[in-house]
Amino acid sequence: DKYMPSRTPNPEPRTPSSPAPDALLMLAASEGDANMYYATGLFVPDPFTYIEQNGTTVLIMSDLEIDRAKAHSKANTVLSLTAYQNRLKERGLKSPKLTDVVAEVLKERGIRSVLVPATFPVGYADQLRGKGFSVRSKADPFFEERTVKSAQEIAHISDVSRHTESAMRAAIAAISQATVRDGLLYGPDGVLTAEAIKRLISVHLLERDYIAQHTIIACGVQGCDPHNQGSGPLRAGQPIILDVFPKSAHTGYYADITRTVVKGRASDALKRVYDTLLATQELVFGRVKDGVEGQDVHREVEEFFKQSGYETGEINGRMQGFFHGTGHGIG
Repeated sequence: DKYMPSRTPNPEPRTPSSPAPDALLMLAASEGDANMYYATGLFVPDPFTYIEQNGTTVLIMSDLEIDRAKAHSKANTVLSLTAYQNRLKERGLKSPKLTDVVAEVLKERGIRSVLVPATFPVGYADQLRGKGFSVRSKADPFFEERTVKSAQEIAHISDVSRHTESAMRAAIAAISQATVRDGLLYGPDGVLTAEAIKRLISVHLLERDYIAQHTIIACGVQGCDPHNQGSGPLRAGQPIILDVFPKSAHTGYYADITRTVVKGRASDALKRVYDTLLATQELVFGRVKDGVEGQDVHREVEEFFKQSGYETGEINGRMQGFFHGTGHGIG
């Protein structure tokens, strides 16, 4: 649980009129907030408080989570939300809010200014400002260290990637082994559907403690909408997009792998799309290097597609062409 290196605050560039903040502050649920999970190493489904001052970290936790946080988080100190609420009640505050407790802890530590993520709740920020605190936000990367992965993080990403490859192989094998009748794919249980392939992938990964949500199995025209999850029977001779992006139930790190397959004979038009994509991919591999702007590469890709007869834009009320993004990062 404590594999991540310790940090010191790395605030955004400042001028003499914007002095360095006294501390970093986050209020979020680490189940859904990557910065909070990165900082604490603990999955928590409900919002809690993180304070970092001069490299020392403090968590304010509910009774439900306090013992787990003490045992498994990376924090130096874990405080009880209930204990602080009771203390404030004794002083006459009838119903202490979360920000009342946060303000009390900040004052105890001589903190008057905080740097928060850009996703910090505006209501909490307003309440803290109303109590006299300076609150400034910083766009991602909130923790600069997240842009460079540690050896342990690389191992986590590699691990989930290997299992995603395994699930992808199982799904493609089921499509490959299907029989074709009247243009539809049939498996052992009848017509092979997008839903059946999604279940196969989900179960394969879940048995290995990986969670796949919103998996895309999109056949034919469904694949024209980049995030259409796909539904219904799978058809022969049509492209079937498989997009799988699960996370580890243990580490929270993701993989993301997309493949397109055809069961049966691909049309000449589809083969031309494939050849164009392959040529574009080789173009990108020749352009990408340290210091190159991604937007510049993306513009080259759009131009290459246009010259190849695939123009991007709205046609007859629908987006067509390459209105996706070039590249597909994980981590």
